[in-house]
Amino acid sequence: MNDNMKKYLEVFETMFQVDEAKAKTLNYQDVVAWDSIGHMDLIATLEDTFDIEMETNDIIDFSSFAKGVEILRKYGIDLGE
Repeated sequence: MNDNMKKYLEVFETMFQVDEAKAKTLNYQDVVAWDSIGHMDLIATLEDTFDIEMETNDIIDFSSFAKGVEILRKYGIDLGE
């Protein structure tokens, strides 16, 4: 697992209080904390962590851990795997 994937996982684990296995399968609204406000907090944290600014469509499409990997790759973030 590369450093960027570790950072990505840590954001999910910390923000949503889940373990690594749960983080990797998480979808929007699977946990109470990932509501609309939690979603914007997640996006802001990821933008700060990876020094990017996501487009509105990507923020809306960011519906799961897996989809987030796909979206971050679009911004040149190497998440390995």
